[in-house]
Amino acid sequence: MALVFAATVANRWFTRSRGLVLGILTAGGTAGQLVFLPVLALLADQIGWRAASLTVSAAALAVVPLVLTLLTERPADLGIEPYGGAGPTSPNVVGPPLGPARTAIDALRRAVHVPAFWLLAGGFAICGLSTTGLVGTHFIPAAHDHGMPGTAAAGLLALVGLFDLIGTIASGWLTDRVDSRLLLGWYYGLRGLSLFALPFLFSAAPRASMLIFIVFYGLDWVATIPPTVTLCREYFGADGTIVFGWVFAAHQVGAAIAAITAGILRTSLGSYDWAWFGAGAFCLAAAGMSLALVSGRDREPVLTSTP
Repeated sequence: MALVFAATVANRWFTRSRGLVLGILTAGGTAGQLVFLPVLALLADQIGWRAASLTVSAAALAVVPLVLTLLTERPADLGIEPYGGAGPTSPNVVGPPLGPARTAIDALRRAVHVPAFWLLAGGFAICGLSTTGLVGTHFIPAAHDHGMPGTAAAGLLALVGLFDLIGTIASGWLTDRVDSRLLLGWYYGLRGLSLFALPFLFSAAPRASMLIFIVFYGLDWVATIPPTVTLCREYFGADGTIVFGWVFAAHQVGAAIAAITAGILRTSLGSYDWAWFGAGAFCLAAAGMSLALVSGRDREPVLTSTP
């Protein structure tokens, strides 16, 4: 959900360098991963999972006063224009304004008739499958299967956050300059190759070989977000942020499926190997789906209602 808010902020407040802004906002989440994962792992190991859960809750609640007091909905509320000049004007709306739920459903109803929506949603479902659902959920127990302490595995995931901080900001910068479908094709393809290599790296000696995976996988952990948001805006115009919300819902569905399926495979087969191989194959399919997209840069937006 935070990623949808980040996309909304970038689209409302910036008409120039939107990709870079999206990269920076998204990288903020991975910076939190870098800080909190080792701390939470240490708390869970030394005190218990309740202390770790309470720490997460307290950190989340601490953000609420900052949002209420410091953030403004739109530049117009402060009497200024978005960075880079005036944003797109909203079309005239006939009749009473629709509620948020109706607006979201109407945007989805129109989007499902556009092939690009299914390619973006399918690719992002695989993004969720190969990140949050699989690596985010099962990397630590998989490392434990290979004799690695939980705190050490959490430290490696924190390093993923470090490299993703670099990769996501770079992805935002590239999104402002390179065709987003090509970026997505590269990101998904490289992620798939890194997942194919992971079972062999778990078994390799020395353990330092795991850094190969950490670097390559970490650089595109959430680097897919700036080009995906950009393509949603290019294909669906002013409703691009709403459509990205639905695309992100597909991401969460993919993550849920991966979390369950990987656990079943581990229980049934005694290892996660086929989960890594399957996710790698899906990522290569997502790369193909991304390259199949027709660039939206030269097309009129499909949707034109207000964001």
